[in-house]
This record gives sequence, C-alpha cells and structure tokens, in this order.
Amino acid sequence: MTIPPVNPNASPAARRLLERISAVGGNRILSGQHNTPRELSFYSDQAHEITGSYPAIWGQDFGFSEDGDMDGVNFRQAVIDEAKKQHASGSIITLMWHAVRPTEEEPVTFLDSICNGMLDASDWDDLLREGTEVHDRWVRQVDVIAEFLAQLRDANVPVLWRPYHELNGDWFWWGGRPGPRGYAALYRQLYERFVSVHHLDNLVWVWNTNAPRGDAAPYAGFYPGHDVVDILAADVYANDYRQSHHDELLDLAAGRPIALGEVGVLPTPEILDSQPRWAWFMTWTTFLTQENDPEAVRRLFADPRMLHRPADHLEPPTT
Repeated sequence: MTIPPVNPNASPAARRLLERISAVGGNRILSGQHNTPRELSFYSDQAHEITGSYPAIWGQDFGFSEDGDMDGVNFRQAVIDEAKKQHASGSIITLMWHAVRPTEEEPVTFLDSICNGMLDASDWDDLLREGTEVHDRWVRQVDVIAEFLAQLRDANVPVLWRPYHELNGDWFWWGGRPGPRGYAALYRQLYERFVSVHHLDNLVWVWNTNAPRGDAAPYAGFYPGHDVVDILAADVYANDYRQSHHDELLDLAAGRPIALGEVGVLPTPEILDSQPRWAWFMTWTTFLTQENDPEAVRRLFADPRMLHRPADHLEPPTT
C-alpha cells in the first residue's frame, strides 16, 4: 500500500513515481548513480560501460562554486536540460543542492563554507525568523533553485528531491541541530516555500540523513514529521552497512519507502539479503571506480533483484 504524497497537490507524475518507489522495497532495488554538474552524466555512462546497464536513477546537484569548477553554478541550466533528456530516456531523476550558507553569497568553496561546521546559533535563529537579513538572503537563494525546478515541473518531470542531506552530522552548516527548532524547522521552511509559494508539485520529498555512527546522531531527533516526508534515505560510506542503519530507518518510516541516498562502496547481494527494504542505492560520482572493483559492480548489477533503466532506452536523445 502506497502512502499518499505529503503534498496534496502532487502532480500525477510525482504520484506515479512515489507509487513506483513504494512498490520496489522488499522485492527489488533500483540502481542509481550520482554525477557532478560539470560532468553531467559521465558517471552514469561509466556505470553502463562497466555493466552494460544504465542505472535506473540519475542523480545531480545544483552546485555552489565558481564557473568551470565541477560544482560550478554556471552549469545549472545544463543540469536541467540533461535531466529532461535523462527522463525522456527512462531514468528516474533525483536532485540535491549543496546550499551556500545563508550568511554568504555564491560562489564559495566546499570546505570553507558548506562543509565548515554548524551555523552560529544567532544566525540560525535569524534564518528561521522572517524579516532578518539572513532569512531574506536564504529566500533569494532558494528562489533561484525553485526557478530551475519549475522548468522540470513545467516539462512534467517528477523529481526525487533530497534537500539538506546528512543532517544528523555536524559537518554541514544545516546539520547537527535536533529538535523542533533545529534542522526540522529548516526542512519545513523549505517545504512550505517550495510547495505553497512556488507550487513545485513535481517533487517527491526525500528526507536524507546520514547513517548513525560515531559522528552522526540517531535519526529520530532530526525527523521533521510524516506530513512533509515521502521517503526516508540514509547515506552509507566506508562500507559500514550495519543492520541497524536499515532497521531503525524502517521503523521511523512507518510504512514509507527507505533508500540508500548515497553510497561509496556498493552493497553486496548478501547485504541486500539481510537489508531488503532499501528501494534504491546511488553511488557517489568517482567512488564507482575508486572504491569498487569492476567485478563487484557487475555482480551487483547482475543480481536478479536489480532494476536498471529500461533496455529500450539505452541512449539519451540527441536533441
């Protein structure tokens, strides 16, 4: 049984996508591959070269850095254009955004801004309070991204949207704050603006945490609520596929799908035997070849539970 989308005005395409994801967990699993703005689909193409199959899910980021960098903000329109091509080719689209601190302006570097620890408490309070300089800058920044997402809405392209990921760690400026006035409030603030102001009804809302470990807190303290989350996901790196990562998220989901939002080392078929409810995995960019042996990738992709992009859509359209 599929739980209805949290957005009551979700588009028919978004509803179908959520139904498709909901039907997968426990039986099959969708393959996925993340790409960088500059490289567009390079790593998805690389997965096809290794395995003979295109991943079912095509992942991308809106970027934050200077023009020409792999995360350059000047590639955003190219990302949207590629998303349309990938959708037409049968891929499921998932998008994220390493957002710039609302105390700064683009472009920035990753380590000096985004992954540079938590936002100061006073700035966080201003972020959540209308009329402040920090809140107003946040509105301007998210409205830029909303305009790009609106292009996909108008093209009838549904999107697995996973904002402000790895929130239960303290490495990103949006992370490390449990409770109703912490991360949950920022997530809900974004949901309200995208749904009520911009009417981005093509989005399926993915709450994407980090797997709890030494530097990441338990899931529950950061959860914004069933009324704003369609799918729950966890990022698993360093081949750290603890059974609790799967089981605790499944309990919190209460019938909603769960997924591996990002992975480095791919899960093995044996891991999927004991953790069957993951609806998809998405390998992070260069980790496909830097942390995975080609034979291991081929073995996973050949597993009968795997779902890839349909074979009759092997190549994206040229126009």
